Amino acid sequence: MRLLFIHQNLPGQFRHLLTHFVSTPGHQVVGLGEQARLQANAERIPKGVKLIGYETPRRPAAETHYYLQSTEAAVLRGQAVVRALLQLKASGFVPDLIYAHPGWGESLYIKDVYPQVPLLNFCEFYYRAEGLDVGFDPEFPHPFNDALQLRTRNSRILLSLDSMDLGISPMPWQKSCFPAVFQSKIEVVHDGIDTDKLVPNPAATLYLPANGTGSKEMTLTRQDEVITYVSRNLEPQRGFHTFMRALPKLQRERPNAQVIIVGAEGVSYGKASAEGSYRVQMLKELAGQLDLSRIHFIGWAPYDLYMSVLHVSSVHIYLTYPFVLSWSMLEAMSAGCLVLGSRTQPVTEVIEDGVNGLLVDFFNTDAMVESIHRVFADPTRMANLRAKARQTIVDHYDLKRICLPRQLALIQGAVDGKIGLRIR
Repeated sequence: MRLLFIHQNLPGQFRHLLTHFVSTPGHQVVGLGEQARLQANAERIPKGVKLIGYETPRRPAAETHYYLQSTEAAVLRGQAVVRALLQLKASGFVPDLIYAHPGWGESLYIKDVYPQVPLLNFCEFYYRAEGLDVGFDPEFPHPFNDALQLRTRNSRILLSLDSMDLGISPMPWQKSCFPAVFQSKIEVVHDGIDTDKLVPNPAATLYLPANGTGSKEMTLTRQDEVITYVSRNLEPQRGFHTFMRALPKLQRERPNAQVIIVGAEGVSYGKASAEGSYRVQMLKELAGQLDLSRIHFIGWAPYDLYMSVLHVSSVHIYLTYPFVLSWSMLEAMSAGCLVLGSRTQPVTEVIEDGVNGLLVDFFNTDAMVESIHRVFADPTRMANLRAKARQTIVDHYDLKRICLPRQLALIQGAVDGKIGLRIR
């Protein structure tokens, strides 16, 4: 097959599919993405993928209406993709299937260049002004204007939903966020977790050097009290502020606990902190209340270090607004972590309180500390929860045996014409 994958931050969610197709004879695989990010992600993109980059689009004009700025940005990116596709088509390349992420506008005009090629979209999230992430946290209220801007922002997603032949969403709840009229076109298949690689390691050790915030040099094992928190960026959307506010009480009541925080200081979602980063903001808010010698901020972590953090974890904290589920929560469960998660969707689609993990209210720091006490008070029961957590991932999210075969079946079905083609 001739396959074209389009993602502004390639490989994105397509890494496992790219790896499969380039390692299987008989496939020609092309990846299209933003040139600067293709270069930055070069080591993460499987060898054998033919890469085509487009230049980073200009920013929306300053005079563009506030509601329309994200829409203009999407149109500019869609135009950049069209120019690349026209050149690709002129070279004689006609794919058997195109799989794209529509979130930034790249899917807008694909059907205008390749009207008879099946188009799959990765349906990650559909924004709403109520009931999802926006307005969930009263600490960060959204003005009425934001709701109108958000409705306008969805226009690029709606256009992409109309033109696609099939959508794939990773979780049932994420699919349910999309307009009901389009849900019949969306299948639920997770990207997949490599449970053969992400396995428990009770003998693991983790060396932590001293750092500028006051933490001491040490080596940790599973015999230590280790509370872990992981997020791509340390921000409210992933409950960083709630977690930090639980630490003063946690440190008072558990004097031997070591806290490891993994994540960069940028912002993936929502608005930036007025203090420059939410780490700085929370340390300022909690000044004098924390023992910084027992809190280890390690920033962005390479994969091996990240895995060592999970392997020595006594309890792993995962908090999120009702939003896209992080790979890290499922990876932590696969690695045998005891996950203490927020009682929010889609966390509750995976974790059943007291069965394969623990759940607390997103904002309740006292309940979080109390649940951490429960982890250390009953190690035998928690060992059972750890085992069931891993089994949940093996049974429902395993890459090689469940998720990848389902994705491949959908792709083959689209190529074989078993999915109705929508010519535009």
